[in-house]
Amino acid sequence: MIRIFTNKQSGHLSCLYTIAFMLLGSGFASAQSDDPNLGIIPAPFSVQKAAGTFTFSQLTQIKADNPAERSVLLLKDFLLTNQHYNNKLSKYDPKARPVRGVTTLIITSAGSENLVAEAYKLTIEPNKITLIGKDAGLFYGIQSLIQLFPVVPQGSVTLPCAIIEDKPRFSYRGMMLDVSRHFFTVSQVKQIINIMASYKLNNFHWHLTDGQGWRIEIKKYPKLTEVGGTRLLTSFGGNRDWPDNVPYTGFYTQDEIRDVVQYASERFINIIPEIEMPAHSDAALRAYPELKCIPAPGSTNPNRGNSIYCPTEETFTFLEGVLTEVMALFPSKFIHIGGDEANKQPWIESQYAQELKKRLNLKDEHEMQSYFIQRIEKFINSKGRSIIGWDEILEGGLAPNATVMSWQGEQGGIAAAQQKHNVIMSPQTNGLYFDHYYSRNSQEPVSFPRYASLADTYNYDPVSKVLTPEEQKYVIGAQGNLWTEYVPTFAKLQLQVFPRMFALSEIAWSEVANKDYKQFAEVRLAKHFARLEAMDFNFRVPPALEVIDTMVVGPKFTYAPKSVIPGAKIYYTLNGRNPSDADWEYQLPLTFEIPLNEKREFRTTVITPDGRRSLSTRTLMLNKAPLQATNIPGTNAGLNFKTFNGSFSMPEQLDKAVADSSGKALDVLNEAIKRTHPNVGIIYDGYLNIPADGIYNMSLSSFTDAALWIDDQRIIPGEESVPLMKGNHKIKINYIYNAPAAPPAGSPANFRIQRPAPLRVYVSEAGKARKEIDRESLFY
Repeated sequence: MIRIFTNKQSGHLSCLYTIAFMLLGSGFASAQSDDPNLGIIPAPFSVQKAAGTFTFSQLTQIKADNPAERSVLLLKDFLLTNQHYNNKLSKYDPKARPVRGVTTLIITSAGSENLVAEAYKLTIEPNKITLIGKDAGLFYGIQSLIQLFPVVPQGSVTLPCAIIEDKPRFSYRGMMLDVSRHFFTVSQVKQIINIMASYKLNNFHWHLTDGQGWRIEIKKYPKLTEVGGTRLLTSFGGNRDWPDNVPYTGFYTQDEIRDVVQYASERFINIIPEIEMPAHSDAALRAYPELKCIPAPGSTNPNRGNSIYCPTEETFTFLEGVLTEVMALFPSKFIHIGGDEANKQPWIESQYAQELKKRLNLKDEHEMQSYFIQRIEKFINSKGRSIIGWDEILEGGLAPNATVMSWQGEQGGIAAAQQKHNVIMSPQTNGLYFDHYYSRNSQEPVSFPRYASLADTYNYDPVSKVLTPEEQKYVIGAQGNLWTEYVPTFAKLQLQVFPRMFALSEIAWSEVANKDYKQFAEVRLAKHFARLEAMDFNFRVPPALEVIDTMVVGPKFTYAPKSVIPGAKIYYTLNGRNPSDADWEYQLPLTFEIPLNEKREFRTTVITPDGRRSLSTRTLMLNKAPLQATNIPGTNAGLNFKTFNGSFSMPEQLDKAVADSSGKALDVLNEAIKRTHPNVGIIYDGYLNIPADGIYNMSLSSFTDAALWIDDQRIIPGEESVPLMKGNHKIKINYIYNAPAAPPAGSPANFRIQRPAPLRVYVSEAGKARKEIDRESLFY
């Protein structure tokens, strides 16, 4: 909380300027002893706590309808491997009398006839635990029971008495892994499937083919893996986490596919294979280039972006052959056929495709894609299966029985539901793309340049309020996606997925009314982080302070950073360096008193028992007197400017240069100057109107090409906040512009020239959204 205390004297604000800033808890409240969900993720449908406890020990007997049932054996294995209990397991006889003094766990399907699919009921009494469920419901009840056990084995475990009645919100609860860009082994895939099952996710979307690599053996077309399964490691989006042009290969044999499918099935996870079409087909077309469209004579760019199958009979014969083998390996009702991001230019330039369009009376290439998808759907339907496609399959008309996976945003899913098609919500705009950055902080490992915080993921509701109650029924679930352009290692995969997968499970399983982000993030996650650490799984360690990089203004601050991870330690520094385990260990709340016109920098890092580290937080504390407003000589809209012809390397050089022209500008976006001066420096000066007393954040689009002064004080990158009084304040901006160099000789036609960022100036009150300075606030 920030408070500004003022005292009005003679019509002016006095210099009494005090800010109290308290971060006691700073985003992590102390763990609540009365956790309504008993620490279970995803949050159960209903938890009724009761008096008393149950003590589980080596002597507890386990009785099951079918002691050989796989779910029961998985529980037995967990107790032996993780808790070191070798409990007696026997057949359950409901007529048998309980043995006095012996605690019992009963696993039965009796009573499950009243439960919906995948539901279970877990009753914990002082001497008996009863788990009712069948098939997946029984398995999920066991997963909830397992979560009640401690991470570190104990001689006996005390469980709270309660009645847990649980069922899923959605029938489809999915996680996608792209193995085309980077290949992950069978063992690694199984590890992901294990954790999915533990958190009640039931569909593993296996993205097996894409432009970069074909990862599934097709016996009829061996070159798909022999040629298409190999790629060269090259820069992607400027990321060079690997050497250039190193051959990189990998694929799954059909026997390995069968093994993974069986492994997942035993954990009630359905595997949905994705075979991309008609685009994202570079790997297949490298292997079988005859499936490309041949450009018509005179085509302008015949070799550019030709990564789409030509809609020939040969192509459909090929794809039907591929899909026949795929469907023999995967019993899934759904087969994912992609359908996204299709560059249709090769169809436009193809004589065959254009003749086909005329013959079929298709309006455009969008309708041609619809023809392509519908023809594939008809084949898949003939085998008793259904297709899923990304939301672009809506273009040109939706295939009759298709399920739409909405990825670009929610609009595709909304449109499909309104057309009475089943929808799986997976929007990259709402936190369900796990390849995105967790935050905007520069310490984050390189990722896809969008953002999906844990809170963004957790707070997403797949059912749009735009839909009517009847249309909402077509939303069958949600899915998180991990694309792997920026994920070259299994450790990076784990970092991107955890803890987001925990949030995903709650999106897909739990009722909205049972969700609580604060309780989830600050209480329940603790034990689950500990479980990941015990498995030696990587994960993103939450920082010690909620805000990673911030500035505060005032004379006194108190901080009490916290970590949700059991056994983690917090280290801090005051010297501007990120902390290590050789720095101060945080023990008690820290209070800082900052002398006037001085600053202090407080940094923290969380280090877990196994040595994993959070991002380092940085808090810059300033004690500045507010800058007083000044009278201006005029009220003309805009700013003065002076130009300096020539090439400059730093904006500060302009203060010692000789101007060659001057003028007036309404704003700083004077593109006309750039057109007449290929290399130029510009100084803008005037006054900025501040509407109210407060702390303001000032920034520029680039601190390399521009510098900013307010009331003759330089605004330094990372130290933008300044206390300003209501009224007009002097503003000066130095800006340099050097025209981009011509492309190097021999560059391809699509070579991208790096152009300097246009000048933008931003101002906002602390804690509010950043806004660009508007013309109405500038005067000279």
